Amino acid sequence: MNRKLIRPNLSELKGKLGIPAKGGGGEPMTQVPSSITAGGEPNPAVNPGAATAPQGLGSPRRKIAPPEQTNAESFYYLKQMQSKTPMVIVLQDDEKVRGVIEWYDKHCLKINRVKEPNVLVPKHNIKYIYKQDEEPRIRRSRGAKKEEPLTNEIEIPVFD
Repeated sequence: MNRKLIRPNLSELKGKLGIPAKGGGGEPMTQVPSSITAGGEPNPAVNPGAATAPQGLGSPRRKIAPPEQTNAESFYYLKQMQSKTPMVIVLQDDEKVRGVIEWYDKHCLKINRVKEPNVLVPKHNIKYIYKQDEEPRIRRSRGAKKEEPLTNEIEIPVFD
């Protein structure tokens, strides 16, 4: 089966609209602005993304500023909340609050504590936070133990 595509003739449509079919174009040509101004600087009308001030030897475009918020803090809090990780929050006055982060917002953290009331900690009062598992262990040296002298032993000086 041979099907022919039925398409209107474009020259007929242009004739009905009053536009000449070939050659004339119907509209006057506009002049394209120069990419460089008379002073030798880049023309912002041609490329609005181009920088107008000289940027040294680099590219003429300005670097895009990094995002205001990276959401790293939110990601960290959500991860600790979901896994219910025991945390240690060290406050500005070196007081330590231990517990699990229940929720957070822009200005504070709510900490659930064991055998103590829950506490709402303002973020501006937090010095730093770490996991309780990563808490440094206090190690005593051997000389730090108190040695009590035995009452039955007597010290005898040895002379050579």
